Amino acid sequence: MIEHLETDRLILRPWREEDADDLYIYASDPDVGPPAGWPPHTSVEHSREIIRTVLSAPDTFAVCLKENGKPIGSIGFHRNDLAEEDDEYELGYWIGKPFWGQGLIPEASREMLRYAFEDLKMNRIWCGYYDGNEKSRRVQEKLGFVYQRKTEGIEVSLLGEIRTGHSNLMTKERWQKVSLFRQQKKLLDTFLDNGAISQAQYNKSFGDLRDLMGMHGVE
Repeated sequence: MIEHLETDRLILRPWREEDADDLYIYASDPDVGPPAGWPPHTSVEHSREIIRTVLSAPDTFAVCLKENGKPIGSIGFHRNDLAEEDDEYELGYWIGKPFWGQGLIPEASREMLRYAFEDLKMNRIWCGYYDGNEKSRRVQEKLGFVYQRKTEGIEVSLLGEIRTGHSNLMTKERWQKVSLFRQQKKLLDTFLDNGAISQAQYNKSFGDLRDLMGMHGVE
């Protein structure tokens, strides 16, 4: 098992039982788990049991802030009815409510995609969301996932509900194209910051690049 993954602001590392207190703080929030299909944690001991039985799975990581090393969410790969083949996984994630809107899950997910395609030699990564979970839908759009299908009548057994789900896919070829787009955008950002191009020139160049590569909504 890999020791950890790293981004500009985050460390992604395996969960530990001593993380139970921090996990409970965020996983007990009723706005966090239910949109993703799991119930709020009811106690620190419940969180500790989830670490033992669920979050200890391979390639499942605590999302930790570099500044203090504390876990604020979770991200990982698993196989299910979407990802059944040896060369594909499904990506799942969540983050504590105080950290919403800061781009941390897209940041963690980009590193997970790199890990999947470069290190694990995967060819396809799936990601899904339930009706109404606009935050998760937007994360997948930012990452460049491509919409595949809508599925009605999904049984969410942990909550005793029936929901409608949406499935998105990232192939290795698509990921390479998205990575190239982000590199080109970063170059444009540098030109703008250095005063080499005006804001108007930047806007036109970025719009042309986005349209040419088919990257609407990708960040």
